[in-house]
Amino acid sequence: MFGNLGQIAGLLKNFGAIKQNMEQMNARLQAARMVGEAGGGQVRATVDGRGELLSVKLEPALVQGGDVELIEDLVCAAVRDAVARSREALQKEMQAATGGLNLPGMGDLLGGGGA
Repeated sequence: MFGNLGQIAGLLKNFGAIKQNMEQMNARLQAARMVGEAGGGQVRATVDGRGELLSVKLEPALVQGGDVELIEDLVCAAVRDAVARSREALQKEMQAATGGLNLPGMGDLLGGGGA
C-alpha cells in the first residue's frame, strides 16, 4: 500500500517538469493517427491518440452491395479496432510519462477515458 510513496514524492518534487511532459504527451496523442480496419480493409476508421473518431472510409464495392446491416457491423468493428489501438498508445505514453507508476484518472485528464 505504501510502496509507491517514494515514487509519488518524486513526482511531486518534479511537478513542473512532469506537467511539461504531460502537455507534450497530450500534443503527441492529439497528432497521432491510428487506423482500425474491418472486412479485410473494406472499412477503415481513423482516430487520434486520445480516441476521438476522425474519419470513416468505405470501399465503394462494399456500398454497392447494399447490405446495410453488414456495413453497420463493419463500421462498428473498425471503430472499435481503431479505439483499441488508440488506448494502447495512450497507455504506452502514460507509462513513459509516469515511469510506470499507475495514476488512476490520468487517462481521463487527457481525454482518453479509462486508460
